Amino acid sequence: MTNIDTEALVASPTRTPSPRTYLMCRPEFFTVSYKINPWMEPTKPTDTARALAQWQTLYDTYLRLGHTVELVDPIPGLPDMVYSANGGFIIDNIAYGASFTYPERQAEGPAYMDWFRERNFDVRVPENINEGEGDFLLVGNTILAGTGFRSESRSHSEVAALFGREVVTLSLVNPSFYHLDTAVAVLDPLTGDENANIAYLPSAFDAKSLAILEDRYPDAIIVSEEDASILGLNSISDGYNVVIAARATGFERQLRERGYNPIGVDLSELLLGGGGVKCCTLELRR
Repeated sequence: MTNIDTEALVASPTRTPSPRTYLMCRPEFFTVSYKINPWMEPTKPTDTARALAQWQTLYDTYLRLGHTVELVDPIPGLPDMVYSANGGFIIDNIAYGASFTYPERQAEGPAYMDWFRERNFDVRVPENINEGEGDFLLVGNTILAGTGFRSESRSHSEVAALFGREVVTLSLVNPSFYHLDTAVAVLDPLTGDENANIAYLPSAFDAKSLAILEDRYPDAIIVSEEDASILGLNSISDGYNVVIAARATGFERQLRERGYNPIGVDLSELLLGGGGVKCCTLELRR
């Protein structure tokens, strides 16, 4: 990681981390045997042991930062189950289940909902196709909701009614950024809307959605195509520490200038399946 920009830090606000609870799934059966996004190439070899080692580093990083990590058991034949962010969307102990677009992942929805039920979450079975926190991001009091490639826009009104919060629809137009969490990073998710802070990639959105982002978040970090192309935006923040792709050095510098503490993790093997830090992490908001 690069050196700290001391002048920028002097002018930056004080950031405070807050403990979180995350759900993860060990990539014991990780491989790329089909193609459902542009990142996947079944003819390219994958290394399950390497994926496990990289995942373990991410898991250990969360524990070192003081967060709680719960685990769902991986299921043979579901290699993408490691991307736990897609397993649901949870606020105030209500778990809105996932309903996947592609047949290859559809069995993950019931598996995650069973896990939620066993741990006394109030599980709501979805009526519409959605891929959980991959396309629903809580920013302050608002839910940003992605559509265009995976989650149906009808799921947005379902979520608005379920959680009683404003849901803002954003349309994705670049197939490499097929989930909202690949194009937007939430940096201060527990603050009110007036203090909300995000980072995003403008080219991932249509003109209407980009105008919404520019209007709502005028101080957002605009991330480069280079950093976004390695899923640098697919990150996790606790309000101070931001776990990002190790190679996203430009984003790292931008975060330091804003007073955050970026922590780089190498998930290059899991990137072969189209996932990064955030994809492997589902927040459990009880």
